Amino acid sequence: MFGENHPSVGKETGQTAHIERWNNTLRQRLARFVRKSLAFSQTNEFHHIALQLFIHEYNVARAS
Repeated sequence: MFGENHPSVGKETGQTAHIERWNNTLRQRLARFVRKSLAFSQTNEFHHIALQLFIHEYNVARAS
């Protein structure tokens, strides 16, 4: 299923920079995504809510 919807690309294509930049933005702005952090979510639900809130605020900031 993964290969049908999302073809994998190698580093040589230069198409990984966008997703790597997104991953870096998440790690910089949400301490929950940093390994060995003191910030963590009590439940998966809180983790999901924090991610949704971040994505919403990120999109609003990019749109304006």
